Amino acid sequence: MTEALIVSAVRTPVATSFKGTLRDTPAEELATHVVKAALDRSGLEAEDIDDVILAEELAGGGDIARFAAIAAGLNRAPGQAVNRHCAGGLTAVGNAAATVRAGMDRAVIAGGTHSASMNPTLTWRVPGSEEVRHGFNPTFPFYDGANDDVTITTGWNTAQEVGLTRAEIDAWAMRSHQRAVAAIDAGRFNDEIVPIEVTVDGRRVLFSADEHPRRNTSLEKLAALRPLHPEIEGFSTTAGNASGVNDAASALTIVADTFAAERGLTPLARIRSWGAVGVEPHRTGLGATEVIPLVLKRAGIDVGDVDLWEINEAFASVPLAACKLLGIDDEKVNIYGSGCSIGHPISASGGRMLATLIFELRRRGGGIAVAAMCAAGGQGGGIVIEV
Repeated sequence: MTEALIVSAVRTPVATSFKGTLRDTPAEELATHVVKAALDRSGLEAEDIDDVILAEELAGGGDIARFAAIAAGLNRAPGQAVNRHCAGGLTAVGNAAATVRAGMDRAVIAGGTHSASMNPTLTWRVPGSEEVRHGFNPTFPFYDGANDDVTITTGWNTAQEVGLTRAEIDAWAMRSHQRAVAAIDAGRFNDEIVPIEVTVDGRRVLFSADEHPRRNTSLEKLAALRPLHPEIEGFSTTAGNASGVNDAASALTIVADTFAAERGLTPLARIRSWGAVGVEPHRTGLGATEVIPLVLKRAGIDVGDVDLWEINEAFASVPLAACKLLGIDDEKVNIYGSGCSIGHPISASGGRMLATLIFELRRRGGGIAVAAMCAAGGQGGGIVIEV
């Protein structure tokens, strides 16, 4: 069977939305930047790319993947927009791997782009009236205990079901910041980041490092933060143990092993399996936990065979729950931080996670890694790679 190989993996630095360096940079500009960089680092030419598949979230319509393809000079590559909310980037890479392994395409660029800073405000007419409402259409039919408040369906309900304390959750968030700051200082993200020149307050600046991690946070500061739902007794979710609101883009080039050999390309990693699951929407935070056994089974491996994990910190309770329920060694999880520290640029997070895993495994001489995350509406997505 044809294998799907990753021959390039890039991302922009992650910015803090609304007040950060990318606040005036649209999602399509971020996407164009990483698509160009993924192509440049792949060793391929523009005419070699069969498709561009990018996740996008709340972008208001259009097809950013096609926009980026044309803007990057890949006029003959169509564009596929993917939306599985937080897991969209992993799904885009999975879609690319599927068409490559099926023999339909030889080379696909896949990833995701997100700009919370620049997302449009959507307006809807209320049926039967001329009144309008603002927001986006729901991902699922709301019911008692489940709506679009992810602080409850993802953060709090996960902690409740698994029995996690506020102290445990805050400690994980603190560790996330410490690890991210140490990784930045040690240059661990240099291989994956492609700096981007942008305009900020009328000045051109080169943005080259993640800006969201907090160097001055502490357990005392985290413990002092007000719960996001103080009316709920014992509510443990705060702004400090939740992911950030962020802007970024990521992209990977996925090719058939036969095509890589024909062109003399250097593979970075092999995609061994991918998948997605659905869970009850009020258990959204358990989507990551439930997708992991699926992708491990499809790869023919067990938890103990995995060297590194990226389990997205939509809330700190999410990876904590996965470790506790699946028996994962938390020292192998999010070794350079995650959503609480690096940030969670929704559609771009999956590609960011894969890029971090790829380059760390290469520094270690190889191994197996899993990227997994929950997604709004009661979903989970995951990918297994091997270097």
